Amino acid sequence: VALKRMLNFNVPPVKNSTGEPVWKVLIYDRFGQDIISPLLSVKELRDMGITLHLLLHSDRDAIPDVPAVYFVMPTEENIDRMCQDLRNQLYESYYLNFISAISRSKLEDIANAAIGANAVTQVAKVFDQYLNFITLEDDMFVLCNQNKELVSYRAINRPDITDTEMETIMDTIVDSLFCFFVTLGAIPIIRCSRGTAAEMVAVKLDKKLRENLRDARNSLFTGDTLGAGQFSFQRPLLVLVDRNIDLATPLHHTWTYQALVHDVLDFHLNRVNLEESTGMESSPAGARPKKKNKKSYDLTASDKFWQKHKGSPFPEVAESVQQELESYRAQEDEVKRLKSIMGIEGEDEGAISMLSDNTAKLTSAVSSLPELLEKKRLIDLHTNVATAVLEHIKSRKLDVYFEYEEKIMSKSTLDKSLLDMISDPDAGTPEDKMRLFLIYYISSAQAPSEIDLEQYKKALMDAGCNLAPLSYIKQWK
Repeated sequence: VALKRMLNFNVPPVKNSTGEPVWKVLIYDRFGQDIISPLLSVKELRDMGITLHLLLHSDRDAIPDVPAVYFVMPTEENIDRMCQDLRNQLYESYYLNFISAISRSKLEDIANAAIGANAVTQVAKVFDQYLNFITLEDDMFVLCNQNKELVSYRAINRPDITDTEMETIMDTIVDSLFCFFVTLGAIPIIRCSRGTAAEMVAVKLDKKLRENLRDARNSLFTGDTLGAGQFSFQRPLLVLVDRNIDLATPLHHTWTYQALVHDVLDFHLNRVNLEESTGMESSPAGARPKKKNKKSYDLTASDKFWQKHKGSPFPEVAESVQQELESYRAQEDEVKRLKSIMGIEGEDEGAISMLSDNTAKLTSAVSSLPELLEKKRLIDLHTNVATAVLEHIKSRKLDVYFEYEEKIMSKSTLDKSLLDMISDPDAGTPEDKMRLFLIYYISSAQAPSEIDLEQYKKALMDAGCNLAPLSYIKQWK
């Protein structure tokens, strides 16, 4: 809703207006691109009058009679580039939207450039959008995709981190969470674990919310914001937890569809990229190997199969794809059969009487064609994705890993020794083995004795593992 409002020049879109949308250009940076792409498809953008969407730092031609909507982070280089656009008089008018709040000094830079370029009248609106977070699903958002290693677990827990770096990371996290609550129009009750990074974030966020509420006239939570009934007594609860409390879970091999796609395939911002295998057909000797085709698929909320099965265990998913395929084939056969009946000519009275029933059937079959094609597209998509996942499961024995780790984490008895799992050359990549061992190490009540540990280390090294994670976890424990 917030994005659509922004693309409509910060006026809420009118529901039943029949008029054509105003044609405009959308200019974003990589951050803006990541925020928009999981939510709005190119078609939806076009419906809102966006004819072109371009990256800020690409070479852009002047389009003098079109308004431009900018959606960028208020960074130094972005602002320089925007000032340059003003000087070059690229567009008819400029709607500047900042993903996070822009500082006073940077605003003055833009003002100076506008005066210098004689373009003050063309800067139509400047808005802080407070949209610095990426929404992937109805109930899930992430903080950032660009430079994400800068605000990761590793970044916070590096032994050589300086105080200023830590401050920057905390500010980045707090800024995103603050944006999220502004967009929600709600003020949370914050709970966190004491003495951890989570507490640092909580204290900063609390301070930022209070400062904003103190100035009643300019508060983001009063007045005509999106969630206008905001001082309600139903305040959301924000629980901040430090990853250190449970380090075994992110290492755990999973068994549900979405988690497997995320673990074994290249899956970012709801889009999965696959390399198509070229099949087993042998190419003639000396021929160049065929190039692998790269395909990407969007797994979005509008994909009913994904919505229904992303949390299901993998074997169920495979079964459901099969069922969908069968029901699709039955429908397709029905259409074919009807077409062949309609092709009957001649005076056969039976055919004529059948025609009237079948005309009705055929019309319904034809009207369900777009639906059929969409169904076919989704079946193909999930067949390809599930096949790719299955190849990984088979070649790396991920099912075995999953069950074994479940047993370790629930402290059940193990049917096979850990050493056998690590030294089995057919089971998994070195990384899989390392993950398994780290889970064992984190979950065990007392650490294995030095003698056992040496044995494990040797087995891990023979399997080609990098032992650096183990020394970190050892120290951590």
